[in-house]
Amino acid sequence: MDLHTWMAYLVAACIIAVSPGSGAVLSMSHGLSYGVRKTSATIVGLQLGLLAILLVAGAGVGSLLVASEPAFNAVKIAGACYLIYIGLQQWHAGGGPLPGGEAAAPTASWRKRCLTGFMTNATNPKGIIFMVAVLPQFMSSERPLWLQLLVLAATTIAVDMVVMHGYAASASALRRLLRSGRAMRTQNRVFGGLLMAVGTGLFFVKRSQA
Repeated sequence: MDLHTWMAYLVAACIIAVSPGSGAVLSMSHGLSYGVRKTSATIVGLQLGLLAILLVAGAGVGSLLVASEPAFNAVKIAGACYLIYIGLQQWHAGGGPLPGGEAAAPTASWRKRCLTGFMTNATNPKGIIFMVAVLPQFMSSERPLWLQLLVLAATTIAVDMVVMHGYAASASALRRLLRSGRAMRTQNRVFGGLLMAVGTGLFFVKRSQA
């Protein structure tokens, strides 16, 4: 892969990563609830889901999903329902005050946080559509496709990892301002509502956007 091609993709990857989406909302939600360190598990899951999308798109299966309406709709509905489900969980999450007034958010296990991140990205049809449309623009048939895909995947994941930690850190910085149980419940409802809104929006994604 030429350097100028990689630089162009790096810019595209940065734009993709900073664009608000379900991954960003989830990173901010967990960053505010658990802090940056524990949110790393969520972000690892997000990257595994992103890697799955990259492999699916790179292997050509993504094109099949975009071309097949039943397959596309199945992925779309699964992704939408999952985001609405975790949004509802977030909405109803508690948060009682700790000594000193700091709110306590029930901490999910590392495995559960990682799985939540993975499912959030892996079931996002918009991500599959975007990758199917974008990846071919930066790949050449004259060079080994697997090596190009490896470079693009590593670039995408590295950029997204940094950006998602940035989102989590920004949200975590607000924790000291939200020390009461009432404030914790409010933020749970805000982020839960956002996740449900993103999930609902997936129902309206059309294959023609590819």
